[in-house]
Amino acid sequence: MRRDGLHGNRSRRTGKGRLLLRTALGLLAVAVVALPFTVAWQYDALRRTVAAQAAPPASAGAGAGADAKAAPAGSAPVVLAYHDIGPDGRSRYTVSLKNFDAQLRALRDAGYRTLSTEEFTDFLRSGRAPGPRTVYLTFDDGTHGLWTHADPVLAKYGMKAAAYLITGQVGTHRPYYLSWAEIERMARSGRWDFQAHTHLSHERAAVDAAGHERSAFTNRLWRADEGRVETSGEYRRRIAADLGRSVRDLVAHDLPRPRLFAYPFSERLDESNLGADDAEALRSLLRKRFAATLTNSAARPLPAGPRAAAAGQVQRLEITRDTTPAGLLRELARWAPVAPKDADRPLSRQAHWETTGDTGPAGPGVLTGDSRPPAGTDYVSADYRPLATADWTHYRLRAGADGLHGTSNSVGITVRAGSEHPVALSVGRNTASLTSGGPQGTGERRTCRLEPSATHRITVSVTPRQVRMSVDGDSCPAVRAGRWRVAEGAGGFSLGVRNDGPEQRWPRFTSLKVE
Repeated sequence: MRRDGLHGNRSRRTGKGRLLLRTALGLLAVAVVALPFTVAWQYDALRRTVAAQAAPPASAGAGAGADAKAAPAGSAPVVLAYHDIGPDGRSRYTVSLKNFDAQLRALRDAGYRTLSTEEFTDFLRSGRAPGPRTVYLTFDDGTHGLWTHADPVLAKYGMKAAAYLITGQVGTHRPYYLSWAEIERMARSGRWDFQAHTHLSHERAAVDAAGHERSAFTNRLWRADEGRVETSGEYRRRIAADLGRSVRDLVAHDLPRPRLFAYPFSERLDESNLGADDAEALRSLLRKRFAATLTNSAARPLPAGPRAAAAGQVQRLEITRDTTPAGLLRELARWAPVAPKDADRPLSRQAHWETTGDTGPAGPGVLTGDSRPPAGTDYVSADYRPLATADWTHYRLRAGADGLHGTSNSVGITVRAGSEHPVALSVGRNTASLTSGGPQGTGERRTCRLEPSATHRITVSVTPRQVRMSVDGDSCPAVRAGRWRVAEGAGGFSLGVRNDGPEQRWPRFTSLKVE
């Protein structure tokens, strides 16, 4: 009986053990099956997270009041390029909350109004200025600081901004990027609109066998498994798919179709490994989808205006951690368009000149002979306010030059500077010439003989259809425009002095007047 009882106890214990084992295995199976769904739920919850916003800082004093009063009233908006707002002092692209607040306060005190993307694109299309003092605030990448820090400050000052999203990164690497839920709330506020900054092409990747990395958007990538660079067709299909996905992502989240696109890293096409055909194909893909593109690093100065609208690309003023409110207003003054009649005594305004090339400081001092050009240099030139004069189409220059000796030196004037159709003038002791430039080296050259003299008086008249030059009252042949839009030939002017002879005898400009 006892043996039977022990056997029965063992049987019951064995049965319980098997039941516990089956239960444990069942729970494990459920957990394994549920794991992907749990992870997906947690990931989705993370993407839908809405973080608490930081309170905007209390305003301290009147900000950059004196600079605000001095800021000119430009007739075209200036586009400001921000990246992130927050406490991270490690990156030069993160503006502190305190500094951002002070910048917006300085803009408000100077009478600036912020534009929506719709207002800005309306300006590009019509050319009608939206007001005397306007800025278009843009933020690249879609970082979390836009919701937590920037939005409350915008609300404080009643301003608007546009966020350029890398749509494939939204909700990832939290809390670095915004979530779609935060984007939805920002859109509902009326302070924000959202534009395109690629889907997942905002990254650097290898472009050759050596592993050199460049922007994946503006370069054909290296295919390591095949030991080659991707073909033109592969590149174009990849970029078209990325742009399409970026647009679809925004529309799928009930946001308006994007009107503008910001280049990743603001890399220029002339610095990529794209050939001319691929670069044009990229521009064509962008033109089909967007009204214009934005960059912080254009090969030619293209602030918002008719020339930028004609080119379909607008240059932005980049704001970094070190940009002070007063510095911001000074930059806005530098970008503000001026009329030819407002170019007062240009040779006496050192700050209005920007050196071209790698010749060190040029400014009016080198052009007027008040300072010596750098050693080993045979040519020095400088642009006059290239951003402020980008849309000039009608103007006249009157200049005086002396110190012209033989054929070894000359003075130069380039009009329509920085445009697709510049005209370069060169005046020496015995001869003068006009040389027009254009795409793919198109252009023409006109020359005329001069009465030999070390001193000449030069007059240059610029209109959309022709450039005329006279020296000492005698006309030289004119250079006439081709069949291109007026805006494509708009631009201000630059001056240069050349001395390529063995003697250090530099010519100089003795006078300059703009009419």
